[in-house]
Amino acid sequence: MAAERGSAFLLKVGDGATPVAFTTVAGLRTTQLSISGEQVAITSKDSGGWRELLSGAGTRMVSVSGAGVFTGSAAEARLRANALAGTIDDYRLSFESGETMTGRFLITRLEYAGDHNGERSYTVSLESSGAVVSA
Repeated sequence: MAAERGSAFLLKVGDGATPVAFTTVAGLRTTQLSISGEQVAITSKDSGGWRELLSGAGTRMVSVSGAGVFTGSAAEARLRANALAGTIDDYRLSFESGETMTGRFLITRLEYAGDHNGERSYTVSLESSGAVVSA
């Protein structure tokens, strides 16, 4: 597998239309993705002392976070509106290889910060709601 540039790891937000068109969230300098899940243990006395898990069971989730410089883009305005309203919306992560991960997410945190004589920055955290599809 070839190394990929972090600058090509993009967070995009849907426009609310059908079909959905995605716009890159401008100003993001860092983006992070975490895939996690809860397991269902099926260990019994026949397991020989080893824990056994049930494949395909449990709860899976995708968490996304990013931080960047506020640019006032339409995509950033949509993030802010979604955060204030608690709206679940369509988001897409795209990678340099052309792979994408698309799903519905809830913004669980949006923070703004700024220094005197410095740029306004923000951090955003999202949690998946439903299936996330990799293509």
